Amino acid sequence: MAELPHVICHDLEMMLEKVDPRSATFVFPSAHINSPASMFGHTFLRIDSSYDSKLLSHAVNYAAAADGSTENGVIFAIKGLIGGYKGFYSMLPYYDKLKEYRDTEQRDIWEYELNLSAAEVRRMLLHVWELGNHYAWYYFFDENCSYNMLWLIELARPSVHLREKFWYHVMPLDTVFALEEEGLVSHKLYRPSKRKKLLTYEALLGTKYASDVIALIEGEKSLQAVLHGMDSLPMQRYLLEALSELLEYWYIENKISADVYKERFHTVLQMRSTLGKGVPPVIERPSNPDRSHRANLLSLQVAFEGGEHNYLLGMRPVYHTLLDSDRGLLRGTRIEFLKLLLRYSRQNNVEIEELKVLSLASIAQRSTFFKPLSWQATFGWNRHYLYNTLLFETELSAGLSWGNRWSYLYVMGTLFSYIHTSESMGIGSTIGAVVYEGDSFKTNIQWQERLYGNGASQRLFNMSQLWSMSTNQALKLQYEYVERALKDKQSIKLGFDYFF
Repeated sequence: MAELPHVICHDLEMMLEKVDPRSATFVFPSAHINSPASMFGHTFLRIDSSYDSKLLSHAVNYAAAADGSTENGVIFAIKGLIGGYKGFYSMLPYYDKLKEYRDTEQRDIWEYELNLSAAEVRRMLLHVWELGNHYAWYYFFDENCSYNMLWLIELARPSVHLREKFWYHVMPLDTVFALEEEGLVSHKLYRPSKRKKLLTYEALLGTKYASDVIALIEGEKSLQAVLHGMDSLPMQRYLLEALSELLEYWYIENKISADVYKERFHTVLQMRSTLGKGVPPVIERPSNPDRSHRANLLSLQVAFEGGEHNYLLGMRPVYHTLLDSDRGLLRGTRIEFLKLLLRYSRQNNVEIEELKVLSLASIAQRSTFFKPLSWQATFGWNRHYLYNTLLFETELSAGLSWGNRWSYLYVMGTLFSYIHTSESMGIGSTIGAVVYEGDSFKTNIQWQERLYGNGASQRLFNMSQLWSMSTNQALKLQYEYVERALKDKQSIKLGFDYFF
């Protein structure tokens, strides 16, 4: 057999020389607190070179070719679910990806260095080059960014089996578990978001000086006057550093013009340079995402109600609620999809107690530097109506939340609607609190007042206590009260949750 001709591709050689592939890192930007489309997180690969700085490395990304300027979140979700987008690989400088996720979207970054050899990483990169502008249809739940990153790693090292661990959905966080199970992770690194850094400065400065930072950006106070009123040199340094960080963030968010940003940013850096070298603030490292519970849930409960006891079986493929342990996850978030709760009574009857199609929540605490809006949205069947009837409910809530590291409180206005009769629409209010008793215990309390279109009113109350026995096992004790037109419902539930 004659040898194939040796062909030199100058573009390929230039790319290999520029990227200089030596090793690879799996990158996981965590959830975005206020973006439903980003609540699952994201994953991509970093191709590390011989440079000491990882910022000069290149990132390999896979994403849907969606136009965010013309399509809203609902259209994006629907098309993403049914494969309505083409998915492409792309390669760009890593510092651009950091700017996008860590600075603009306020997302912490977790890096998992892989023990792939230089030859394996080169093979991976050659495949990305070979694909060029070819595409595959993007599916939000399975053939997504994470699935295609696993594909590349398998191409680099064919002896590992990553994709076969998933059969109906591939979640970004689950891919981290898969890499760990295959022994591919050699080192882990945490990069805090700009939001995390600013909250650290805010805690160091206290309310008074943090408010001064806002006033300085808005031009309401003089920098010289504020610094003159501070006795501590380290606090002066922290204030100037926080001011420069928040100025940059406001500019990214289009809260100030480019001219204002440049002028004030330059002045702040000049002033900071005169105060000498300081001690960087210690940013508290959150729990690693690989310490979180798995996505799938099987729940077994016994419910005591009206002198009787019934049994409940719950199943949920995705993913996390306010009642679950937040270890390794962003607190104040809820993502539930296709949660089914079945009730088995002593009369041998089996009925649906609840079926949530989709339930989302972002309970984001407000601070001096950040003023996010909290919200909740739930779509599905439940028995919270005025009568013990399984009805489809749409509930939308928006409001505010405040808290500290041990607890948070939220207050919201609510719109709700049941697919039933004329009195099935209404408005209401929701007040809730979450308290953490160490790393393994968590208390949730929520009170709702409802006013229906026909003037009828209703109260709902729920309180739960979580004991996280291990990463994927938990006990829950819950009390639930639902005011009804005929007979109020009060129940106490003891349950065991198993995540897998």
